[in-house]
Amino acid sequence: MKRRDALAAYGFLTPWFLGLFFITIGPILASLYFSFTDYSLLGDPQWVGLDNYREMIGDPRLHSSLLVTFQYVFVSVPLQLGLALALAMILDRGVRGLPLYRSVYYLPSLLGASVAIAVLWRQIFGANGLINQVLGYFGIEGAGWVSHPDYALGTLIVLNVWTFGAPMVIFLAGLRQIPAMYYEAASVDGAGPVRRFFSVTIPLLTPIIFFNLVLQMINAFQTFTQAFIVSSGSGGPSDSTLFYTLYLYQQGFGSFEMGYASALAWLLLVVIGAFTVLNFVAARYWVFYGD
Repeated sequence: MKRRDALAAYGFLTPWFLGLFFITIGPILASLYFSFTDYSLLGDPQWVGLDNYREMIGDPRLHSSLLVTFQYVFVSVPLQLGLALALAMILDRGVRGLPLYRSVYYLPSLLGASVAIAVLWRQIFGANGLINQVLGYFGIEGAGWVSHPDYALGTLIVLNVWTFGAPMVIFLAGLRQIPAMYYEAASVDGAGPVRRFFSVTIPLLTPIIFFNLVLQMINAFQTFTQAFIVSSGSGGPSDSTLFYTLYLYQQGFGSFEMGYASALAWLLLVVIGAFTVLNFVAARYWVFYGD
C-alpha cells in the first residue's frame, strides 16, 4: 500500500519534475556554460573562458544600466511600500465595502507589468498626453516626460509605485493580526496615534515589511517590459531608461552576443543575491518576530 501510494505521488509530481529539469535547471546550466563562450546564436559556441566577464569591467553602457537600475530600485521600492502601508492603514479602519476597495487597489499589481499599461503610460506622459493636457488648463507648459532624459526614469518610477496592490494586501493582512490589546495598553499609557504607530504598529509589522521589501526589490531588479515599451527598446533618451535587463536583452537578441548576455544574466543573479543576503543580515537588527 505504501509503495503504491508513493508511486502515485511520484506520478503526479512527474510534470513538475520535468518542468524543473528541462525548463528551469536545464536553461540555467546552459546559460552558465554560454557565459564562458562566444556564442552568436548563428554558430557553435566558442570557449573564451573569462573574457565575457573581463569585458564587463570596461563596458560603459553596462555601468550606465547598473546606475539606472539602482536608482529605480532604491527610489521606487521605498515609495511603493510607503504608499502601500498608508493605504493598508486606512483600509484597516473598517471602511465600508472593504472587499471592493481591496480588489480595486490590487488591480494595478495585476496590470502594471503588462504591455498595454506600458503603452498607456507612454501616451499619458507623452508631449501631448493627459498629464500635459491637465497642466495646460492651469497655464503650465509641460515637458515631454518620456522623451526627456531628466524625467523619463521618473515616469517609470511612478508606474512602479502605482503597482502597490500586492504589498498593500499583505500589509493589510499583517495589520489584522496585531492584537487590539497592545493599542489599548498604549492608549492607557497616554500614547497618541503617532506614538502608537511607531511603538506598536511598526515593530509588530517588521516581518511583513521585511517580506515585502525583499520581494519587491527582487521584482524591481528584474523590471523589463515597462522600460522596453516606453523607450521602444532603446533605453533612451540618452540611456536614461536603460535598465539592466533591457541592456541584457539588447546584447542577447539585438547584437546576438548570447555569450555576453548570459554572463550579464549571471551578474544580475549575483547582484540580486548579494542584496538579498544583505537584507537578511540587516534584518537581525530591526525585524521583530516576537519570540
